[in-house]
Amino acid sequence: IMSMELFFEAWVETVAEKLSRQIGGVLRSGRKRETVTPLKWRPPYIGSQKYLLPDLVIEREDQTIIIYAKYKSHWEELSRHEWYSTSKTFQEQHRADLLQILAYTSPTTKKVVACLGYPCQKRTWQSLKQRERLWHRASLYAGSRQIDVVLTAFPMATNIDEVVQELRQAVTAAPP
Repeated sequence: IMSMELFFEAWVETVAEKLSRQIGGVLRSGRKRETVTPLKWRPPYIGSQKYLLPDLVIEREDQTIIIYAKYKSHWEELSRHEWYSTSKTFQEQHRADLLQILAYTSPTTKKVVACLGYPCQKRTWQSLKQRERLWHRASLYAGSRQIDVVLTAFPMATNIDEVVQELRQAVTAAPP
């Protein structure tokens, strides 16, 4: 028996594995503990969290792609409602997700794409695809390093090649 959260994360890892082969990247998995980034507290016994653990990291020569799979209904909510009409609780949860993935970008010095992925229903994904709204992209700078943030959907009942193609476009598109 597998929880839906673990199933979703495994599905996103399968998509990322296929994507990494297509774009010439090396995939590392948090599930396999390949993405652990230790936090060094001084003194060590005072610290809380001991490490960061992104779900997935794809390393390319000039770029790092970090994928954080969140099994929440946020994509469905964002596809149906304007941001200002969502609840304060929803907005705070989404903000926490964004801050977490941004924390995962701190160890890399390369250009980075931080991809926050949520599940969605097949019909939602198809509707968004027709309207060219499958992903949203923003950019920010940490010194001279550019960080692109991509919000996207991962349907679990759609052909994997379609999902990989759309994710590839989202993570390799020119920044806004």
